[in-house]
Formats: sequence, structure tokens, C-alpha cells
Amino acid sequence: MDEKLIQRLELAVTRLEALSTGSRPGGAAESGGEAAAATDPSVIAFEDLMSQYVCRVSSAAEKIGGKVLDVSKVLQEAFSVQKELLIKVKQSQKPDMAGLVEFLKPLNEVFSKASAMTEGRRSDFFNHLKSVADSLSALAWIAYTGKDCEYRNKDPNHVEWAKALKELYVPGLRDYVKSHYPLGPVWSATGKATVSAPPKAPRPSAPAPPPPPPASLFSSESPQPTSSRPKEGMAAVFQEIGSGKPVTSGLKKVTDDMKTKNRADRAGFISAGGKEGRASSPSFSKVGPPKLELQMGRKWVVENQVGRKNLVIDDCDAKQLVYIFGCKDSVLQIKGKVNTIAVDKCTKMGVVFTDVVAACEIVNCNGVEVQCQGSAPTISIDNTAGCQLYLSKDSLEASITTAKSSEINVLVPGAGPDADWGEHALPQQFVHVYKDGQFVTTPVSHSG
Repeated sequence: MDEKLIQRLELAVTRLEALSTGSRPGGAAESGGEAAAATDPSVIAFEDLMSQYVCRVSSAAEKIGGKVLDVSKVLQEAFSVQKELLIKVKQSQKPDMAGLVEFLKPLNEVFSKASAMTEGRRSDFFNHLKSVADSLSALAWIAYTGKDCEYRNKDPNHVEWAKALKELYVPGLRDYVKSHYPLGPVWSATGKATVSAPPKAPRPSAPAPPPPPPASLFSSESPQPTSSRPKEGMAAVFQEIGSGKPVTSGLKKVTDDMKTKNRADRAGFISAGGKEGRASSPSFSKVGPPKLELQMGRKWVVENQVGRKNLVIDDCDAKQLVYIFGCKDSVLQIKGKVNTIAVDKCTKMGVVFTDVVAACEIVNCNGVEVQCQGSAPTISIDNTAGCQLYLSKDSLEASITTAKSSEINVLVPGAGPDADWGEHALPQQFVHVYKDGQFVTTPVSHSG
């Protein structure tokens, strides 16, 4: 409570200083305009927003310290910069696109500072840093006109910080924008023009290459006729063969030391120098860090999981989609109904899901197994080599689409509870016959 009181007193002092600046002799109309803009109801409401919500984030971060406190200071700096921009909006005319970029440059610099804190080696508080860096994009509302992160932890300090950060934007910033700027910032019609970005100097173009030298007009040699010119390439070979001369007369004799079996450099092993040359230039494939997270509350991302047999998603709903990318030798179980499942560029990956609302898509995979325990209206398999698809009794009416795929086997449950699964291989070769004005396509059947 004392910290909030101190913050409000500091804001009050700032307002008084702005008023006193406007009443100084020689301050001119511009200083008066700045004072009037600083005391505008929308600016005062934004200061109240900062004192109510930003201070909560800062006080919660002070209990944690470290990088969480550092990124919270960057958050406070971003809101302070936006307050200054709101004051400038009251004093300036709406700029063009180039001027708007220059106008928002201070805010973008703070965005870059927050984003830089998430780069490099992942710390224990990466979620905190990423939350602030991503949430700052909400301050970009100032660039638009017209009609156009929950943290789970048992530590109450972390929970308090995450809750304060969330309420800073909803309802804090949301209610402020709806109350004072429902159609975006209201620029002054009579204010000063904003300074546009200086035009970039044109890059000096590279000089054109000199033209090819012309043929000599004063050559004393007369051009030879086509028939008398010496032939080149295979034409010369055939000419020599047809001349009747011995073809092997110009060849060198191969001695014993020149034969492959007697040469030391062809003994069938690689010298140490050759090994070093290959080892000095290895080729690496860039693979990102493994992920299993919910993004923006709508998309589950499972990426780069290798050798993980116990991956589980159990907190999902019918509006969310699951995207599985770059996983190998792993098993993922999805408990609950989701909207869409996409398996992309996975090898020896197993996916078990209950229900899907729209479709399950398998793309660019190799040797995957997918089991549907509930219902799935559509299953799509594209550019995949090797796929075992297990269907339940509720998903037997699913529409299965395949393209550029091979070794696709569909297993369906037997008639009884103890019956074996029935395996059906989907055809990958077809015969197209033109008949009665159109092509008739039938799968190729192999009979023994």
C-alpha cells in the first residue's frame, strides 16, 4: 500500500511540474500545449493504469529478483514510453507511414530490448522473460486507427507476478483503450507536424562491365572456309578413324608401374590427410530445442522430441489444434477432443488420440503409427512412406485421403472383443483407361 501511495505522489509531482513549465515566462504556446496534453484525461487515466497494474508487476518482481526484476523494469519502461507517445499524439498531426515509423521508434527499441533478453541460453525464468516480450506487442495498438499467459507454479511469488502481468493487459490496458481510444489515438488537427524519417541516400550502382572487344577490322588473315577449318570434339575423332591411319599410333604405352594394382596411392585406404580434410568440414542439420507447450491458448506445439515414449497432452478442448513437427522415435498421447491434429516431418512417431473435430493430417512422414480411439471425420495422408493407421469402431466411417504416399495400412477392429485386427493395405498403384469419353481409374490388384 505504501508503494502505491508513493507512486501516485510521484505522478502528481510530475503533473505539477508539467503545469509549472507551461506558466514559465518565455515558455510560449508550445510549452502550454505540452502541459495541456500532460493533463488530458486520457493521459491521466493511463498514469492511473500504470500505478495500479504496472506497480503490481514491479512489486511482485522485486520478491523474485534477478532476470525477472530486470525484464519487469523493461516492461515499466515500455509503458513510460507509450505515455510519452500519447502526449505527443495530443500535440501532433497524424503522420504518414514513414513518419509513423519514426514516431514509434522509441517503443520499438524497448520491444527489441525485451526480445533480446529471451535469446541465448535458456534460463530457469525463460517463461517470465518470454511472457513480457510477447505481451509488449499489445502496446502496438497506438499504431492503428479505425475499426480495423498463465504461469503454473507452486511458488506464490511467481503466481502473483504472472497474475499481475495478465491483469495489466486484461482488464487494465483493454479497459483503458476502450474507454479513451476506441477508434485509435485521436491526433491533433492543428498541432505541429511530426518529423519524418530522413530519406535514405541511393546506393551507388555497380559500374557496368565493359563491352566485349570488337573483332579486328584490320586483320591481315582471311577467314577460313568452314570446310577447311580443323574439326573439334567427336567430329575430329571420326575424321581420324575414317582417314585410314592407325588410330593407336599417338597413344602412350602403359608400363607396369602405371597400372592401378601397382600404384601406392590406389591401395584401397584413405590417408590421414584425406580424413582430416573431410573432418574439417562437417555438415550439421539445424534442429531446434524440444517443445511441448500451449501457444496463445489455441495451439499445442510438439517439436523436436527424440526418444520420448511418454508424451501426454491431457488439458485440451475442441477449439485447440495440435501440431507435431520433427519428432523421432517418440509416442504422444492426446487425451480429450481437439479440433485438428497435424503430424509433419516425423520419423517412427506414434500418435494416439481420442476424438478430432475436423481432421487428422499426416504430411512428409516416414514410418509413423496413428491410432484413433474415438471418432475422426477426415484423415489425410500426404507424401508419406509407411503409415500404420488404427481405427476404432466409431471412426470406421472416416474419409481417408492419400496422395504421393506408399505402404499405407489401415487396421480395423474385429467383429468380437477378442477378435484380431483386420489389416487392409491401401492401393498405391492405379490403372487409368480412357472409356466412353472419360478416364476410368482402378487400383492395381496383384494376384499370385
